Amino acid sequence: MTDMPAAAPESETAPAPASEAPATSASALDEDVVRAALRRVKDPDLNLNIVDLGLVYTIAVDGPKVSIDMSLTSPGCPSGPEIMTAAEQQVRSLDGVEDVAVNLVWDPMWSPDRIEPRIRAYMGF
Repeated sequence: MTDMPAAAPESETAPAPASEAPATSASALDEDVVRAALRRVKDPDLNLNIVDLGLVYTIAVDGPKVSIDMSLTSPGCPSGPEIMTAAEQQVRSLDGVEDVAVNLVWDPMWSPDRIEPRIRAYMGF
């Protein structure tokens, strides 16, 4: 009495070796992949990533070209150049990316309301 299907042979279920694992290619490059890369960029003063802080407004992927509109917590943010450079470097390191434009925008102005709700709660907002 077996209601469960027979297990597939190991050759069918074993993961591909790392050398055969698909790399991020231009066809796999999308907004989610770019957003994941931007999560590695932290505001050095708050030690939180720029996506969760709500600093990333839009991400546009057009083939190998990526454009990001982002803001800073304030126009006088001393870490602004460091954050923007890190954002560009993280995206440029993705497979399939040939060009990156990081655009600093102030409309709308950033406010704590843009912070991810779970992070806002953690920070006590």
